[in-house]
Amino acid sequence: MTIYGVWRCSTDNQDQERQVIALKKAGATKIYGDFITGKSNFQSRPELTKCLKEMESGDCLILSELSRLHRNFLGMVNEVSNLLERGIHIKTLDGRLDTTSMPKEITMLLVSILGYAASQEHSQIISRCSEGRAVARMRGVKFGAKRKYTKEQAKFVCEMREEGRSWNNIAKSMNFTVAKCRRIVELQEVA
Repeated sequence: MTIYGVWRCSTDNQDQERQVIALKKAGATKIYGDFITGKSNFQSRPELTKCLKEMESGDCLILSELSRLHRNFLGMVNEVSNLLERGIHIKTLDGRLDTTSMPKEITMLLVSILGYAASQEHSQIISRCSEGRAVARMRGVKFGAKRKYTKEQAKFVCEMREEGRSWNNIAKSMNFTVAKCRRIVELQEVA
């Protein structure tokens, strides 16, 4: 029996080291991981795909928590079901799942509950982020990249456009892209 470990980080800014150390401590000898959001599909997770293909009946897959495998309810249930059908055991470091000591029926019930909880948690995170952005907008916070041009440059672009100059001509004279010149004019019309 080979013990595999899988980690997942949602962004490149997150550090997988905490998960890797915990997986090694739990006995994982082969460790795979991806930097990808929990909402992404499995085709976008080359390391997980490689791990799942390599595993054989009797092997064990260790995860820090089931949401590291999949955050989507149906994806989680399907993936766990596929692994169990192949005779692969699953353990989570949070202690919520250990298929080596549970009947398949109880495992699937538990996975359904955990999958639903993970899916709900993801929805709540999205909702809280949206609410936070709305509150910040009400306070006057501007989102997105900072403008890389001055008010004088914007005024000059608008004046050239009013004179009838082409977008390409304006962009070349300002050393901007055509798209940037168009955005500047659009923003000035809104303001």
